[in-house]
Amino acid sequence: MDQGTRDEMLGRLAEAVGSVTVTHPTRVAIDGPPAAGKTTLADELAVVLRTQGRDVIRATIDDFLFPRAQRYPRGEYSAEGCYFDTHDYDALNRVLLDPLGPSGDRRFQHAVYDRTTDTALSPPVTTAPADAVLVFDGVFLMRPELIDRWDLRIFVSTALDKTVDRAVIRERRVSSRAEVERRWRERYIPSQQLYFATVRPTDHVDIIVHNDEPQQPVWATQTH
Repeated sequence: MDQGTRDEMLGRLAEAVGSVTVTHPTRVAIDGPPAAGKTTLADELAVVLRTQGRDVIRATIDDFLFPRAQRYPRGEYSAEGCYFDTHDYDALNRVLLDPLGPSGDRRFQHAVYDRTTDTALSPPVTTAPADAVLVFDGVFLMRPELIDRWDLRIFVSTALDKTVDRAVIRERRVSSRAEVERRWRERYIPSQQLYFATVRPTDHVDIIVHNDEPQQPVWATQTH
């Protein structure tokens, strides 16, 4: 385990990205529970990589959701629904992860869905340079549907109870504390417990970032 400043941790992650040797774009997964700090970390890492001259594609699982009408067959607070009915992995593989992979043509789309308007998207197809880096954040990224698509796997870990407090702060403009707490305690946290029980994601990742104290992170590199 290493502990240091935020910048030291980001430097270590950028080094790990730089050490990946593939002949296609490097696909980096940043997994972890909701409100663990994945998006912030992914955005910061993208900045560091761009200053190093890398061409960065930034994308997120939130842009690969099924339409709202399809997402809740088991009910709005169902943990199983969160895990099984939320994300369009076929589309994610088809338009983004496979095109950037070893037998892909590097012609990709970074999104298929707009969460704010609940509408399907079809952004222009872009061609990535061979040395580009995809920095992709989201929940459940070590699932069987996706596990083989990543060239570097990072897990942002934080105590699940802490995520509730962070979520209340993050969503206070749109949701009451009671509503956020209910969603986290009934849907999001149990869905993470289901994910850990079935997939054991931290067994499969290259680097774990312990993000309980974001300005003093602790990180560990794993060998498989």
